[in-house]
Amino acid sequence: MPTTDKPLLIKRYASRRLYNTETSDYVTLEDIAGFIRDGREVQIVDLKSGDDLTRQYLLQIVAEHESRGENVLPINVLTDLVRSYTTQATSVVPQFLAASFDMFRDSQSHWVENMNKVNPMAGIPGFEAMQAQQEAFLKAMTGGLKPGSTVPGTETGGEDLSDIKRQLAQLQEKLSKMDK
Repeated sequence: MPTTDKPLLIKRYASRRLYNTETSDYVTLEDIAGFIRDGREVQIVDLKSGDDLTRQYLLQIVAEHESRGENVLPINVLTDLVRSYTTQATSVVPQFLAASFDMFRDSQSHWVENMNKVNPMAGIPGFEAMQAQQEAFLKAMTGGLKPGSTVPGTETGGEDLSDIKRQLAQLQEKLSKMDK
């Protein structure tokens, strides 16, 4: 996140070139989009008139992304936006959109916080079933042993070699019967 709450001032010269006043260099629309993605607020003003052009340039950035196939706004939303400019709903739409995006940002923040607190896979549909299948598979493969447990009859550690050989022979006999 940015270290300052002050918007980055971009000045537009008569040549339509955009000038970053913090770094004293010219920037493109893509640079401005990058600043915004990094969490920085920007303000774009006309050098000569002092008019705030921020809205115009932000709309241009959105239009360029949409024209390149990076569709974020569904057609019905774009259509409703156009309609809102020609109806009495114009006064309500900005507040509605602002509130909607505020709720979206808040829910994203809560989601990220919760992801750090719990298993990130737990919220995925079907995760519990997949976890149960994995546990059943491991149980079948290990004969029901839990991690850190020992084979029944070996807890004392005092079995002699002949007992182990006998058990191995019994297992081999069972395996050979299964092959038949």
